[in-house]
Amino acid sequence: MTGRLENTLRAARDGGRKLLIPYVTGGVTENWTEYVDAALEAGADAVEIGVPFSDPAIDGPVIQRASVLALERGTTVDTIVDDLVRGGHDRAPLIAMTYYNLVLQPGHKRFAERIGEAGICATILPDLPHEESGEWEADASAVGIEHVLLASPVSSDERLAVICERTRGFVYGLGLMGVTGERSSLAESSLTLARRLKAITDKPVLIGVGVSTPANATQICQEADGVIIGAPVMRRIVEGESPAAIGTLVADFRKAIGG
Repeated sequence: MTGRLENTLRAARDGGRKLLIPYVTGGVTENWTEYVDAALEAGADAVEIGVPFSDPAIDGPVIQRASVLALERGTTVDTIVDDLVRGGHDRAPLIAMTYYNLVLQPGHKRFAERIGEAGICATILPDLPHEESGEWEADASAVGIEHVLLASPVSSDERLAVICERTRGFVYGLGLMGVTGERSSLAESSLTLARRLKAITDKPVLIGVGVSTPANATQICQEADGVIIGAPVMRRIVEGESPAAIGTLVADFRKAIGG
């Protein structure tokens, strides 16, 4: 049984649209939800909400800096949920990207129910390998939360097949081995991985990490169903750019990939 995120992405893809998911760190500024709204208005299909953690293993300098700023403002899971509930930001799927400690500490059921109050319908937990994620997947699914698994460029065909079978919402392909961040050129591994994944699954395949420009996104979308953009968005937010400017950035990506 598919959930809201996968149904939304499948419908858009099957209608000929390339998928676009920007990332925004929750709590990074007082008005951070305005960046979420701007991204959706500019053509995002969903938004990945970063729940800041003190030791973000996969995040590069830009998103680490955003997490520090958010934590210094006192950001927690509860403050993010409260901000989203106040603004009514659930008109499109929202995805919580964080680390397993923040799920384990309150308990699976409480965490899943809490984020669900804000319209968050999926999670990404990069430090929870699929071999250990079964309990969380079951507990999350029980309250309608889809769990998205990550696929690595160095994973075997056998492992990719398991990930594609188990993931919900979409398959998150890591464009390269390394932390998030902007790169001067697109890694060939992102295209190779997209082809490998598309050959074995009908679930939406999106590539993130190393997607830095609209031109990069256009290249990737020749093979993948869509892209996730994090560092290009967050660098501008950390530098003080307005929600309108982020809307323009997302619109540039949307225009480049079509749909």
